[in-house]
Amino acid sequence: MGLRFIFMLTRNDRTVAEAADHLQTALSLGVRHIGFKDVGLPIEDLKALNSAIKAKGATSYLEVVSLDRESEMASAYGAVEIGVDVLLGGTRVDDVLPILDGSDIQYYPFPGEIVGHPSILVGSIEDIAESARLLAARDGVHGLDLLAYRSALQDIPALISAVCEAAAKPVIVAGSIADPERITSVKEAGAAGFTIGTAALDGEYPTDDEGLAAQLAAIVRDVATLNGHLSPFGKKNLDLAFGTFEETWSPRIAGQINNMQIKLAKFEGDFAWHFHETEDELFLVHRGRLLMRFRDREEIIQEGEFIVVPHGVEHCPVALTETCEVVLLEPATTINTGTAQDDRRIDDLATV
Repeated sequence: MGLRFIFMLTRNDRTVAEAADHLQTALSLGVRHIGFKDVGLPIEDLKALNSAIKAKGATSYLEVVSLDRESEMASAYGAVEIGVDVLLGGTRVDDVLPILDGSDIQYYPFPGEIVGHPSILVGSIEDIAESARLLAARDGVHGLDLLAYRSALQDIPALISAVCEAAAKPVIVAGSIADPERITSVKEAGAAGFTIGTAALDGEYPTDDEGLAAQLAAIVRDVATLNGHLSPFGKKNLDLAFGTFEETWSPRIAGQINNMQIKLAKFEGDFAWHFHETEDELFLVHRGRLLMRFRDREEIIQEGEFIVVPHGVEHCPVALTETCEVVLLEPATTINTGTAQDDRRIDDLATV
């Protein structure tokens, strides 16, 4: 799994009154991880948020920022009642684990010493890493919620790296992660994900456009870039692609889908009778008319039509027009002449 972006419907450690509207904006952009705090809205509103998140197949998070024991335990009970997927934050592991026992909720408590509201992480890198090690060793703790950018420490990437190494479990980084450089640092330090709430709601993430949708779109784009989830391919025009070559019976590779290649070929006259021992082929006529001879019948394929030839079936393609332009979809291992001995065999295909 790549770096996880969790959008928090929160500002300054409180779920905002407009959370339901912001949630719809996030869901419309395909944000897959969305959370809220245990402070700011009544539990019935949090239930509605959770239902809307899960109805779209996204993962829901409740982050505990309550400071006293009773409030933290109440929030853990609330997480079970609401039915969130992940409970973030909190420090009273001994009190919370029994509450979560028997549920499917994943638990990511805070390592280190947490003070104040909004929450602040205090202590040295060594102390916080040791806390992370001890917490991660507990059964029922699935990962950690690190308030890295809510710390006074100077070397935050070093803190994240130390905690990730000590925990050996997924670490979610929280705080003011309001630019691509910090997101990159989070990933390079080994964290599994990060949260952004206030920065996105207040328009702090660098983008040319205004509004929450622009903020989230920019963050999702930058995370996709880091995760290698952006496509390097653009569209191709078949007329232009076929216009780049004249040779007939010499397929060109136009693209690849897993182990299947999209090939372009120009047919002229008859080809050799042959079959392919293991590869199926699809012939789609782009221009002209194609006759496909089989041992039991003949099929005429017009422009815009296609035919599938299964492996092991003898066939002989024939161009019924002076030149027939054909799109082929077949495994990359396919040799154009199959089992036939023919001087038109092409082993190394050019690309278009």
